[in-house]
Amino acid sequence: MTNDPLNLDEAGEWAGLWWLPDDPGKQIPGILRYDGEGSLSLALIGAFEDRITSNPAPGVTAYHEGGRTWDVIHGVAGQREVTLLGCVPSSGKRTIFARVKSPDTQTVTATIAIIGAHVSGEEEAAFSVAEVSVEDLGLWAASSVFEGFLGASEGKIDGTGTISVKPVEAQSVIVDGTEYRLVHTHTLPFFDQRKSGTVGRMRDTASVRVCRAEPFTLSAALKAASLIQDLIALATHRAAGVVWLQLEVAGTESVLANGQPLPRRRADVLYSPVALGKHDAKAVDPRRVFFTCESLPFEDVVPRWCEAHGRLQAATNMILGLRYAPARFIENNLLTAVGAAEVLHRGLRIDEKPFPKAVFTAMRDAMLGQVPEEHRDRFKGAIRNDPTLRDRLHALAARPDKEAIAQLVPDLNHWARRTTRARNDLAHEGRTPNHSIDELIAIVETTTAVVILNVLHELGLPAERQRQIVREHPQLRAVSQAASERLVALGSNT
Repeated sequence: MTNDPLNLDEAGEWAGLWWLPDDPGKQIPGILRYDGEGSLSLALIGAFEDRITSNPAPGVTAYHEGGRTWDVIHGVAGQREVTLLGCVPSSGKRTIFARVKSPDTQTVTATIAIIGAHVSGEEEAAFSVAEVSVEDLGLWAASSVFEGFLGASEGKIDGTGTISVKPVEAQSVIVDGTEYRLVHTHTLPFFDQRKSGTVGRMRDTASVRVCRAEPFTLSAALKAASLIQDLIALATHRAAGVVWLQLEVAGTESVLANGQPLPRRRADVLYSPVALGKHDAKAVDPRRVFFTCESLPFEDVVPRWCEAHGRLQAATNMILGLRYAPARFIENNLLTAVGAAEVLHRGLRIDEKPFPKAVFTAMRDAMLGQVPEEHRDRFKGAIRNDPTLRDRLHALAARPDKEAIAQLVPDLNHWARRTTRARNDLAHEGRTPNHSIDELIAIVETTTAVVILNVLHELGLPAERQRQIVREHPQLRAVSQAASERLVALGSNT
């Protein structure tokens, strides 16, 4: 049996027997199909009872509106155990009153398939290792098992050369008792004989193994995969799809008669992640990558990301959402970008109250003394000692490298003022009559870039790399140019 992972972008089917966990004696033949785009369907020759019934009297069965769903369906197919989760019957055909009796049929959709293990649900602690491959993970790792050499004689390439394989030592770090290990796996040489020639192939795959001392759940494995996916999406500034997710089943270790240990049984997870990885697609342009393990070592960035991902998750989700599924309307993107800036400011726990507590309390009490009793509670709720949006934008711009921010946002005061006006107009009036579309686009992109620089700064990206990104990254360079044209006050010498 092969341990090669099942790629999420490749279709597959498994013919086998299927049953409900509370009725294992009733097994129904059927075919599980995965479409390579995140959708799973089980076509049964037979049917599970999906009607809601009751027995109001002996020998009497009443059928009610609605239908049943099943949290879990088990099966065996392709010599492997299979668990289907989140199962809903989508269609079926019964032949109770047909002239010619034929088997019932039923189609069931599922949200997740675990190919290689039987579990009772997402919260069963059944796994010891989760290993995930994400698009552009190898580029981000900044390492490879391959080395190339071109032969030359007398200073000219002579047509000779070699490609050699040198194993790469795994990089590992432990965060709160969980080990994250960056590993490379390569195939053996393969020569593909074609009619027009011969192609030699080897494949180097980078993945991250997440190991815990105690068994963990599928839900935890999916969160770990999302953690790595979001890190690569941030680093590459694009949607990074999950290519495959494979689990090791806890308690399946074994030993041969000669004492040689055998690895745990592996199980593949088929599901629909936020973005689906294309395993044979070309890698992203290296110039569009914010950082790799060369500029932020694996053992440094992973602990920082684990901490920041939870604390700043709302803000990073909003910014990554602009990469995964950008809205078609600039107004939506404006609210998302500005909302991310406000949420990030709160997540960074920047304590910038406009007034000292004692001063604010005295002013509030003085104002409340002038308000009629029946309106006092409402007025009190409207008085808050919180920074304004403009204050938050200035505070965020003050955190990353000052030179990088100066290159990105030439006129901080104008950007903060125009961004605040655009958000307030949209929120209070439902439109932005004082801004052109080009200016709104510049506001969205500039605010997004400031949020990103703050997250990169929080992860410890060196100041020189921050400046280099603003100078050389194609998109941030374009953002800086737009800000210098659209977000600078008239008459400014900036």
